[in-house]
Order: sequence, then C-alpha cells, then structure tokens
Amino acid sequence: MAQRIVIDPVTRIEGHAKISIFLDEEGQVSDARFHVTEYRGFERFCEGRPFWEMPGITARICGICPISHILASAKAGDGILAVQISPTANKLRRLMNLGQITQSHALSFFHLSAPDFLLGFDSDPATRNVFGLIKADPELARRGIRLRQFGQDIISHLGGSKIHPAWATPGGVRSALTDEAREDIRARLPEAFETTKIALGLFKELAGKFGREAQIFGNFPSLYMGLVADDGTWEHHDGALRFVDSARNVIADGLQARDYQSFIGEAVESYSYLKFPYYKPMGYPDGCYRVGPLARLNVCDHMGTPLADAELREFRGTSGAVNSAFMYHQARLIEILCALERIEQLLDDPDLQGDRLRADAGVNETESVGVSEAPRGTLFHHYRVDRHGRLTFVNLIISTGQNNVAMNRTVAQIARHYIRGPEVAEGLLNRVEAGIRCFDPCLSCSTHALGTMPISVDIRDATGAIVRHVRRD
Repeated sequence: MAQRIVIDPVTRIEGHAKISIFLDEEGQVSDARFHVTEYRGFERFCEGRPFWEMPGITARICGICPISHILASAKAGDGILAVQISPTANKLRRLMNLGQITQSHALSFFHLSAPDFLLGFDSDPATRNVFGLIKADPELARRGIRLRQFGQDIISHLGGSKIHPAWATPGGVRSALTDEAREDIRARLPEAFETTKIALGLFKELAGKFGREAQIFGNFPSLYMGLVADDGTWEHHDGALRFVDSARNVIADGLQARDYQSFIGEAVESYSYLKFPYYKPMGYPDGCYRVGPLARLNVCDHMGTPLADAELREFRGTSGAVNSAFMYHQARLIEILCALERIEQLLDDPDLQGDRLRADAGVNETESVGVSEAPRGTLFHHYRVDRHGRLTFVNLIISTGQNNVAMNRTVAQIARHYIRGPEVAEGLLNRVEAGIRCFDPCLSCSTHALGTMPISVDIRDATGAIVRHVRRD
C-alpha cells in the first residue's frame, strides 16, 4: 500500500512550503516533491501601473531581499527610458547590492544553517535554531548578527531604510552616499572581514564532520547559470549570462537578458505555485540548472579580488564544477568576502562622489528586461508598457524558481538515502529540510521562520486516509 510522508511547514526558510515524500509498498521512497503553497500574483496585479512605480511595488515581494527586486526593476526601467545611467548611479547601485549580498548571506549562514552545523542535525528541534546557537556560542552568534547589520546599514546609508528603501529608480538613484556614511562603512569593514574569515575557517573545519551530507545533499550533475563580466570575472549586477555544465565546460556565453525567452523556458506543475524554469535547448526537465552562490562560483573564471580568489581556488580544488548543494554554504561565505573587498574598493572610487545621479527621459522603448544577481541567484524583471508608460505585461523569473527543479531532485536524493519506511526519525526529516535550506529559498514572501514553526508529518495510504500523524511543535 503506497504511503506519503508530509513535512509541513518546512522550517528556517523565508516563506511557506511543504515536502511530500512518497513511499511504495515496500516502504522505499518512490518520489519526493517540494511544494510552494503560497500565491502572491504580483505579475498580474502590476498590470496597468506606471512602470515608475515598479521598484517600490515589487520590493514588497519580499522583506528579506527587497533590494534585489528594486535594482532589477530599476534596470528594466532604464531600458524603457533607453538611457545609460551615470557611472556614479551605477556604482551606488552596485554598493547597495553588495550590502544586500552581505546581509542576506549572513542571515542564511549564521541564523538559518549554522544551528545544524554547530548543534547537530539530530539535536533537539526546540533548541536547534538561532536562539540555541546564541546559547551555545554567543560570540559567534553576536558576530553573525553584527555582520548582517553591517550589510543592512549600507542599504540604510544609501536608501534611508533597511527594508523597502525608495531609492533606486528608472534612470538612476535618488540620493548619494554622504561622507559620514562612507567613513562609518570604512570603520566597520575590519570587523566584517574578521567575522567572515572566522566563519570560513569554521565551515571548512566542520566540512569533514559532515562529509556524508556533502556527498548526498543535492550532489548531482546539472547546468549552472550566472552573470559574468566581459573577462569572465564574478559579477553581481552587470555583465552577460553564462551557462556551464557539471564539469565547468561553457555551453553558452555572452547571453543577453533581453533574449532570455530564447534560452529559458518556464514549466508548471500542478503541485506547486512556483514555476519550473529550465534551459530551453535541453528541454524540461533535462535542462535543470542552478543559480545563486554555487552557480556564480562555477560560472566565473575568477572573483576579481585577492582574498576571494584564494578561497575560490581552494574551493574548486582540481575538479570541474562543485556539484554538491551542501557547498552553497561555503560559496556564500566566499561571496561575502568578495563583497567586502569590493565595498572597500568602491569607498575610494572618485565616481562614488559624483553628483549626476539620475537621467531624465520619457518612454522611448515599450519593452525591457532588467537582470541583476540577487543573493539567491539571477533575477529577471520583464516589462512591456504602452506609450504612456502603463504596464501591459509583467514577467518575473525569481532566483528560487530557477532552482526549483534542482530542489526537487535534492529532496528526492536525500529521502532515498535516509528514509526506509514510515517510521522516520526527526533528525532524518531535518536532513530533508536542510537540503532545501542549502538553496536558501526565498518564496516570494516576507514571512520568516527561525526554526520555531512546527513540522506536521502525515503518512497516508493509497486512498488518502491518514494512517499515522506526527507533529513537532
């Protein structure tokens, strides 16, 4: 008799989802699915709005990564105006994005994933969260909080608010960085560097302890996509798109965001509100690709900063692409290190002190695609407008959606390895959840669970009747 195990909700991610694990008559895992159970509808209700409003509206998709939507939307607006923004505006936007990468990655590593590493996957779920981490290692927890605060304060210095700043706009930005803010950022960089190096050392030390998880959590061949600069350097806001395979062979390069529909398709499945993007030339689901920190480190030739480049060489070793999703955690820390180095460089850039912040223009194009690297991966905003600038079409390809096929494969891979029959230990269920946390999914929502939400596990027979129910509070 077929059975189904349901993990609902999945904890320590941004948003709401559940996992279903299907068992065959012998109690072996036959399939597993990652369901996104919320629906927001931004693409439809934005139609009819002036495109000028889109950075502020789409920022509300998420309270964790609003900056990513603000910047991608502003870039789409630049295209509708048909303007090239000033070097000052471009570098200010880049500085804000670096602050966003820093704060979001710090949240993911220290608050959402470190409880598993430091307290153990099998530890008590009541304390396996950020509060348990504070009790077990208050200094590390404090450092993580301050590193995230540093990134948030960069955002606040530029936009006047840590969340949903009304700052980036089509054509540029609304305000510059003050001298006082610049010096505050400069003064706090040494501590941020120190914390990041401590975290990198800690993760590499723990990697041996969790070697089994690293071999099982999402360790399979796939494609990877991300932005790179003209010379192949790691990029987070400009550049062109590149796809590589699981051996880091480049299969497509120099792709432009405006042409995304020629190489990215979007499939749908009845069990999830989240779309399933795929690499079109290979079809669905064979065209599974991953985005985000791991993908960016796989697609780039180098990071472009000395400390991060040294870490990248060690991270890659002598192999091709790093294929285990477990290594997303280390990739985030390397990206924080690179972000800090680039922030340090930007503070001394004379363009940052310019006064040309915004280009003035009207509607010159009726269609545009903005792309930027969100902490979780490449983000597309595609708009069409009428001659008055009112939106007639909106399509958003979210970073987490592009990892959707890979996340489903990861869940199935972990479940098949650990689960035998309906009697499943809590620590094994946590490992299934942890496979999703590797991707740090942001489910287009500002709800944020720090590990205190319950897990409800239903085991159902082939008729759908519940034969066993387990709840973790």
